[in-house]
Amino acid sequence: MPSIPSFTVQQICDLLKGQLTGPGELVITGLCGIDQAAAGHLTLIGTGKFVKRWTTSKATAAIVSQEVGPDLRPGEGRAFIRVPDAELAMVTVLKMFAPPLPQAGMSDAVHPTAIVDPTAQVGKDVRIGARCIVGPRAIVGDRTTLYPNVMINDDVKIGSDCIIWHNVVIRERCTVGRFCQIHPGAVIGADGFGYRPAPDGRGLVKVPQIGTVEIGDDVEIGANTCIDRGKFGATVIGSGTKIDNLAQVGHNVNIGRCVIVVAQVGLAGSVTIGDGAMIGGQVGITDHVNVPAGTRIGAQSGVFADPAPGGQYMGCPAREARQFFRIHSLLGKLPELVKSLKAKDDSPST
Repeated sequence: MPSIPSFTVQQICDLLKGQLTGPGELVITGLCGIDQAAAGHLTLIGTGKFVKRWTTSKATAAIVSQEVGPDLRPGEGRAFIRVPDAELAMVTVLKMFAPPLPQAGMSDAVHPTAIVDPTAQVGKDVRIGARCIVGPRAIVGDRTTLYPNVMINDDVKIGSDCIIWHNVVIRERCTVGRFCQIHPGAVIGADGFGYRPAPDGRGLVKVPQIGTVEIGDDVEIGANTCIDRGKFGATVIGSGTKIDNLAQVGHNVNIGRCVIVVAQVGLAGSVTIGDGAMIGGQVGITDHVNVPAGTRIGAQSGVFADPAPGGQYMGCPAREARQFFRIHSLLGKLPELVKSLKAKDDSPST
């Protein structure tokens, strides 16, 4: 069983280049939310709403954003580490306390139960777990890890320093860049959903999906997400993009760089998402829509036409956010308005 790491508050403060208030020799053995924390835990005060909860918290120390409660003090026997952005600082601390990656079903190189085709190219320091399959002419870059039951089909190319988690399927001819992480159950390169009515009107004709998927560098793809191959050409995921669990990316979608796609989003065929856009949970975007760079679309919106560049949109059909909230506010007054109009109609004419 791996040992639990511990650090002093001073060590953490030095790493964060923060400003320490309180004793630096206090020992931190774990991280926890402000309400659940116990002695020895480090917690987070990122916004003002957590200030009052600090007084009842049992945490030993907190990382505090500089603009939060400038007069707030940690109290006797506790400490604060002040930083410009507590949320970003916590990323560094989480890495300090992160446990080692799981080793079940793994070996130092290729597990005896894995099948690697003789024509495949496997780089240096690659680890391939139990029951993985690496197909003909596939390329797996240096220091990449394939966890058990990963399926890499023919002619797939995976860059260096990737982590491909259990039960991922990457189908033929797809490309994955460097420093990517693909979480369990994701499927890359399944057939796009393409059908046309049969000429006799009795059934559907499947449209062959002969394209590929091209994933850039430093992309993260969530568990059970599906990214379909192009009908022809490629479905493209730009470098730095992060896709949550249970998302569906249709054929020939083109997602730019550093895009956020939250859980249960559905992108229909040939949608284009510009760099830096943020797509909220359960958003649906119909085919051939172009979402400009920097656009933000709120959760559960339905997008049927191209949004304006850089805007914020909500609702179904999606509207500019300010207009959406005005309409939503008026809807709350609708029963009263209807009652008033009905009373007016029922009143005797003068």
